[in-house]
Amino acid sequence: MSELPLILEPETLAQSLDQYDNLLIVDLSGPEHYAQGHIPGAIHVHPRETRGASSPVPGLLPERAELEALLGRIGLTPEHHVVAYDDEGGGWAGRFLWLLDCAGHSRYSLLNGGRIAWVEEGYPVNTEMPRPQPTQPNIEIQTGPTADMQEVLSAIEADDITIWDARSPEEYRGERQSAARNGHIPGAVNLEWTELMDPARHYRLLPEDQLRAKLSEHGITPESGVITHCQSHHRSGLTYVVARALGFPEVRAYAGSWAEWGNRSETPVE
Repeated sequence: MSELPLILEPETLAQSLDQYDNLLIVDLSGPEHYAQGHIPGAIHVHPRETRGASSPVPGLLPERAELEALLGRIGLTPEHHVVAYDDEGGGWAGRFLWLLDCAGHSRYSLLNGGRIAWVEEGYPVNTEMPRPQPTQPNIEIQTGPTADMQEVLSAIEADDITIWDARSPEEYRGERQSAARNGHIPGAVNLEWTELMDPARHYRLLPEDQLRAKLSEHGITPESGVITHCQSHHRSGLTYVVARALGFPEVRAYAGSWAEWGNRSETPVE
């Protein structure tokens, strides 16, 4: 079977369930939704497992040992093609795919519309709890998918990098308290992650031409590198994957996000 696309339609996945031997489906929905019914064979990963247990900043990449333990628990091998989904439009699933990028695993897809589209359109679910065969990954952390605070500071003055703030306009404008200081990174453009979804199509992403037009309206174009963030690199998990899916040549996540930036005294704020 040919490689699955980065943005995977439910219909295509439904047709692939019995045809693709190396499919590993990961469900990042809330535990109650997973228990109610999930895609057959899907392994549950609680969203909090995508975060490091010891980090004072919630969005930062887990320690190598933590990431190896998570990927080993779900039985990941280099041959697997991972399909990730959640129950909220793709934030947690996107963050999980970013983790895979950081672990050097590039064979993956985001289920378009996630659990919402899958269930609403009548595709099969069950309540069986799969027991994956644990593996022992030995990963080498890739730094390319991530921008740290110093790199974001440098990006403020760079003409060839766009900082994409995926939070709400109220957070961006500093009207909602979310850290010691409110506001946004100087020069960052605000395009909320929910603006990329179409509720009328069960929270699928907007069609590609509409996505490109919307990003372009906000000055987010492939001509510049992109660093995207939110409060804790949850919502920006989706914007990270969207920029990747649109073929942007350089896409990084500022994993520290506003939880780090807004709680530091030396970082500039608008």
